[in-house]
Amino acid sequence: MRQPGGILRALLDWLGLGGPAADRHDSAVPHPHHDAGPDPDHDHDHDHTHGVVDPSIAATARGIWAIKWSFVILAATAILQLAVVFASGSVALLADTIHNFGDASTAIPLWVAFRLLRRGTTRRFTYGFGRVEDLAGVLIVLIILASALVAGWEAFTRLLAPQPLRQLPWVALAGVIGFLGNEAVAVFRIRVGRSMHSAALIADGYHARTDGLTSLAVVAGAGGVWLGFPLADPLVGLLITLAIFGIVWQSAVAVFTRLLDGVEPATTETIRHVAEHVDGVAAVGAIRARWLGHALAAQLDLAVEREVTISRGETLAHAVEAALKEHLPALESVHIRFRPPDAL
Repeated sequence: MRQPGGILRALLDWLGLGGPAADRHDSAVPHPHHDAGPDPDHDHDHDHTHGVVDPSIAATARGIWAIKWSFVILAATAILQLAVVFASGSVALLADTIHNFGDASTAIPLWVAFRLLRRGTTRRFTYGFGRVEDLAGVLIVLIILASALVAGWEAFTRLLAPQPLRQLPWVALAGVIGFLGNEAVAVFRIRVGRSMHSAALIADGYHARTDGLTSLAVVAGAGGVWLGFPLADPLVGLLITLAIFGIVWQSAVAVFTRLLDGVEPATTETIRHVAEHVDGVAAVGAIRARWLGHALAAQLDLAVEREVTISRGETLAHAVEAALKEHLPALESVHIRFRPPDAL
């Protein structure tokens, strides 16, 4: 018979939240001494986009584990807030609930992609189903956009026709819950990010901390209503809605960039830099890279001496691929074409 701890572990594993085992070898996990990223203690300026999971996070088992637990915390926070929304009619709290739901939903495309990726490649879909992650991201963006329009309309109509706000203490408490939920996610992401040397996950943590301030705006709105300014709630609702529209724009740009096979310039620069420093590579020519969901695929032309044999070329290709995957954990496939030095 299983002990209670074993039952809990089995349940977490069934949900996919059990965390990577300590003795599990994960070739995608970057080693700290090879990490070319910025100092984890100074990652506040790391590029971040709401609505899309950074591929460098999703490339490791521990990163995926962190994403799932962040989803659980933020989803629970949004559900608690939603109950108060129905009881109070606060549009500021409605907007903040949508905001937290939007942050939580970033894990949904990843889950959808993982489910389909288990099918592998087929004769029709020779690259697999990684692109489904981006399509799911488009759906999430549309859902958040529609929700933001509803919240904005509700806030606008409340400005024109103010209504008494019910359950003021509960509205303030829900705002505090939103702040605590985001702060819990912030602390969790930052700690896990530092343990795995992930600049992207640390940046996500600091952004979650900033999002917590949005929830405190709900508390300020409730305080304004309590002091006799009934328009404070819809005004806060409009401000939060504007922030959500900003998130929708950032997310849409990121998702459609990936759908159009766009990559960050730093990615191709890293590929070139790493390949150039492999012994036997005379020069690096054209580089092409694209995201298939959270996995990166690359193609590059390498210049080698004409005397290089097929056997030596194969060894060199394996060396280049190993070096690239060591520095880019999200890199799943590499296609290399050798060219003579005067052909590049």
